Amino acid sequence: MDIRHDWTVAQVREIYDLPLTELVFRAQTVHRQHHPENAVQLCTLLSVKTGGCPEDCAYCPQSARNDADVEPEKLLSVESVLSSARKARESGSTRFCMGAAWRDAKSGKQFDDVLTMVRGVRELGMEACATLGMLNDDQAKALADAGLTAYNHNIDTSREFYGSIITTRTFDERLQTLERVTNAGIGVCCGGIIGLGESITDRCRMIVTLARMTPHPSSVPVNALVPVSGTPLENQPRVDPLELVRMIAVARITMPKAMVRLSAGRSELSREAQMLCFMAGANSIFYGDKLLTTGNPDVEADQKLLADLGMKALVPHAHPHPTAAE
Repeated sequence: MDIRHDWTVAQVREIYDLPLTELVFRAQTVHRQHHPENAVQLCTLLSVKTGGCPEDCAYCPQSARNDADVEPEKLLSVESVLSSARKARESGSTRFCMGAAWRDAKSGKQFDDVLTMVRGVRELGMEACATLGMLNDDQAKALADAGLTAYNHNIDTSREFYGSIITTRTFDERLQTLERVTNAGIGVCCGGIIGLGESITDRCRMIVTLARMTPHPSSVPVNALVPVSGTPLENQPRVDPLELVRMIAVARITMPKAMVRLSAGRSELSREAQMLCFMAGANSIFYGDKLLTTGNPDVEADQKLLADLGMKALVPHAHPHPTAAE
């Protein structure tokens, strides 16, 4: 399948609405053209600075404007972060992701510490990913120079629905950070969340925004909302797992070479639902007991799941380099 950057909402909606068996078949066919079959990348995500964020993202327990039971914490020490990275590597992870609850990264000692963390993770032979909020050009270049593999900055939802979820940062500001990351030569990790109250059309619009990027994001996290008490979306109904399968399949078909990451909400999925997600083209999972501040299946359960499914973990460098997504 040719790599395209001219998708329309109507075309994506047509794919989304296919009978599920046909949709999954098409997605798996595309997947096998571009990725090792029956293989999944294991990633570990660590919150290196938790809570106290001034943003008002309606889904997020780390927002200082929400009443979720999350105690703000200072930036972790370089030593403790690299200790966690070593443990993640020993358990099989090949990518270590570091998240800081900042609206935008502030230059200074804390940012310098993050750069040291990035260099340390790369020295362990792992891919390094970070999500630190908005960046300026100098910060993006510094992260690139430190060896950062990918920068995560999700667009969350469609441009049209975005203002219903976040008012403290614009959709265009998110795109500007992604452009700076791309210009610095860092791989883009960018996806979104379903279950926020958006329409199917909004989901298709979000996919179109991602699939029109040049190059496509090297990694596309597909998240299902985990409603957290104390946030404005605490009473949102859980996402039907088959809706998550559809989103993963559409992401795989429209962005064939991307790593499609089955992310938040996985703890709510049965083993069978997770298998459907893999069949639909997911080939990366977060691995460990926590996703920033929400739960995640534990390492032993994931190892058993992959063994029972006959799937194997991707070894480092067994998949395309993040900047070679096209």
